[in-house]
Amino acid sequence: MAESSSQQPRDGSRSSMDRPPSSCKGSPSPLSEDQFLCSICQNVFTDPVSTPCGHDFCMKCIRTFWGDSEQCHCPFCEEKFTKRPELKVNTAFREVVDHFKKKSGLNKPEVLCDVCTGVKQNALKSCLNCVVSFCESHLEPHNNTTRLKKHKLMNPVKNLEDYICQKHERPLELFCNDDKTCVCLFCIEGDHKDHNTVPIEEESGEKKTQLVKTQSEVQQMIQDRLKKIKDIKHSEELRKRNTEKEKADSAELFTALIRSIERSQAELFELMEEKQKAAEKQAEDLIKELEQEITELKRRDTELEQLSHTEDHLHLLQIYPSLCKPPHTKNWTDISIDHRLSVETVRNALSQLQKSLNDTLIETLNGKIRESASAELKRIQQFVVDVTLDSDTAHPKLILSDDGKQVTHGDIEQKLPDNPKRFDRCQCVLGKEGFSSGQFYYAVQVREKTAWTLGVALESINRKGKIKLKPQNGIWAVALRNENEYKARADPSVLLCLRKKLQKVGVFVDYEEGLVSFYDIESRSHIYSFTGQTFTEKLYPYFNPCINDGGKNSAPLIVSPV
Repeated sequence: MAESSSQQPRDGSRSSMDRPPSSCKGSPSPLSEDQFLCSICQNVFTDPVSTPCGHDFCMKCIRTFWGDSEQCHCPFCEEKFTKRPELKVNTAFREVVDHFKKKSGLNKPEVLCDVCTGVKQNALKSCLNCVVSFCESHLEPHNNTTRLKKHKLMNPVKNLEDYICQKHERPLELFCNDDKTCVCLFCIEGDHKDHNTVPIEEESGEKKTQLVKTQSEVQQMIQDRLKKIKDIKHSEELRKRNTEKEKADSAELFTALIRSIERSQAELFELMEEKQKAAEKQAEDLIKELEQEITELKRRDTELEQLSHTEDHLHLLQIYPSLCKPPHTKNWTDISIDHRLSVETVRNALSQLQKSLNDTLIETLNGKIRESASAELKRIQQFVVDVTLDSDTAHPKLILSDDGKQVTHGDIEQKLPDNPKRFDRCQCVLGKEGFSSGQFYYAVQVREKTAWTLGVALESINRKGKIKLKPQNGIWAVALRNENEYKARADPSVLLCLRKKLQKVGVFVDYEEGLVSFYDIESRSHIYSFTGQTFTEKLYPYFNPCINDGGKNSAPLIVSPV
């Protein structure tokens, strides 16, 4: 491990995952060794770990620094930790450090001179003929003596015997392509006679070329995984934000509902109070009327009592007809005061309350759904891709524009070369570029059409013969038929109830999530999603403008520009 006693402690405030190796694509500048140094031992990291404050150290270094103490602090920034941090090796960063060590030659084993006595010096070269490693001073005879100059020298290695033929005790100088093994000059005179052999340096050069290619692929894999980590963290952050927003929206919704209930309750109580006052007024009026009739009847009773004892016979006979007439009173038999509140009143009030709550709930939910769908559409549109139609896949009756952005159905079948990619029964066409990872989005104008099908299809979809549109056959699509009949081509198909006729459709795919979603671009609303799918090969944008139908469906499908 490289020594650097004069190296000042680095600023470890950046996260380890933000430090790609110098050879990684997209790096602003090559990274130097000091960016991989532990500020305790001043050597390149071994088993790097991160403290809660974000600084990095070797696992062994930080454990030794802390010892058995429960009260710990960061050696770099002095931040104190109330509880001893539980350290784990940052495996992703360790791979980056190991890659840097390998690229910088920092992980080469130290080879000592075999000739030195006492304190041994580092070897400068190893001699395959002598099978000995020499320091600079002991190597001098090999540079000056004619016979020794012919010896084969190489960079010093510990396992020098591995470079010597065990059978002939001669340097391994050739590579046998027939037996895929290293051989010496004597070997090709015996067991490997007439075999295809080449100098080790030549074969090594070819292998290095292959290794460079493999290394490039590995570096790309590292970049892909670092990007995936970034994407996952970003998605988790978005999920966290969405959760907080949904919680806030839910609180707002329930607050609105509570206010609506309280308002309706107040209105109901007010109505009940009004009914109560009206009933009290009615009772008061009836009592007053009854008291007046009682007063009048008492007066007549007194009058009758007096006349029953009168001696004035003439007067009695004169007023008798009026006394026999029934008094001017109301028939009170069927008149009563209902002590219960009108059931109909309560029912009407409850019905009004329910309607108010439903209207509030529906209006709020619809608003949130529209807002959420609009935000989701805005998010996925960042993954827009430039789709061009592949003429090699187009059915002979389809007519593509010169720029490959429009497709219409023609009544006459064109004479086109038949190839394995071309559809011969299903009148459709695929996009040129396929996708086997990540997320992608494209939009298509469907205005003035009476029928169409859009979605994505597997590369292995059947190109010859009839195709039944469903995921089991490698196609995920939404279709329009009969001018206003929209369906998601699941198994079975799902009828879609849309408020307005679609003018522009967005298609979004998340390959790893197994998600295919469709959106109404004009209203910025969600149409349908296929979820929980498993993709194992390339997906291609899929277009079917459907038959011309005598000109009724002659409008083209148009890929929207990026």
